[in-house]
Amino acid sequence: MFDLILSIIVLAAIALAIGAYVMWRKGMNRQAMLMAILSFIMIANVAVWVIPMESGESPADVVAGEEAGQG
Repeated sequence: MFDLILSIIVLAAIALAIGAYVMWRKGMNRQAMLMAILSFIMIANVAVWVIPMESGESPADVVAGEEAGQG
């Protein structure tokens, strides 16, 4: 389930980045900048969850293990 949530966040971030580009082309610079910043923050949050810790497991792996009843 957690993998699904991360996937939806990545898809939303891509959609925001595309929307920011379209807004920028239309001359709505402030809105485009805010959308681009939000897209970057969303991707950074996903990266925090999937990059492995010192133990070799990522926080997403730990959460997935708890969901499966292993933790």
